[in-house]
Amino acid sequence: MKTERRRFVLGAAACALAASLPARADGLAEIRQRGSLKVAVYNAFPPYANQGRGIDVELAQALGKQLGLATQVVGYTADDDMDDDLRNMVWKGHYLGTAPSDVMMHVPVDSYLQGKNDKVKIFGPYHLETVAVARVQRINPIRGSAATALEVFTREKIGVEGRTLADAFLLGALNGRLRENVVHFPTVGAAVEKLKAGEIAAVMGPRAEIEDALGKDARFVVEVVQMPELKINNWPIGMAVKADDTALADALDGALRELQKNGTVAAIFARHGVTHVQPTQ
Repeated sequence: MKTERRRFVLGAAACALAASLPARADGLAEIRQRGSLKVAVYNAFPPYANQGRGIDVELAQALGKQLGLATQVVGYTADDDMDDDLRNMVWKGHYLGTAPSDVMMHVPVDSYLQGKNDKVKIFGPYHLETVAVARVQRINPIRGSAATALEVFTREKIGVEGRTLADAFLLGALNGRLRENVVHFPTVGAAVEKLKAGEIAAVMGPRAEIEDALGKDARFVVEVVQMPELKINNWPIGMAVKADDTALADALDGALRELQKNGTVAAIFARHGVTHVQPTQ
């Protein structure tokens, strides 16, 4: 879902526009006075957000309702990396004129990412995303070491979204022996379509995206990847606000905990056919 960074070609007028963007989102008191919470989600990112629908959209609406606020969901296009996304969606806005939102969904809750981005506060993990493989049933379970589990892909083709964790892992696995059989796609969904069509034997990527794209197609098996060589096979996703919006973060965190407790979060994931895994706090 990464896109190429647009070049700055708008001259002094665009610079002036960027300088005029608000330095910080409204504080909690001002948000309550406004009566609505502005929430950033990624564009074209099923099952989390796509054409105004998805898990992150529904969770944002539930959080707003829990706080007694209307919810304005705003879609943003992913930039080159998370640092850029946090700048565009949370603390500064985009130089083309898009203002930041009060809170951003789908942020990895990660101490390294937080350490690089002192202008935001990352918090509120609501799902543990995992790396998974969807495969045709003729292939044996993907278990054990990479040498054992992935050897079949020296003969069979496996699809991945380009420039992702799964992509990098497969290209380096087995000393590069899989490279000829790793097929790249613009999205996980596009890879799954080729799996359904019988053109590849498996797809590796985030479990939620795979489950959403597969639907209830019983021809395929989905397995969580647990090879020792894959150092990162899961990551919690949460939210981000501006670093000094601590009252807003606390309010959202409390609202999320209540939604987790009463089953709302799990129900949202279930409606989208996605296995919800609650991160440990």
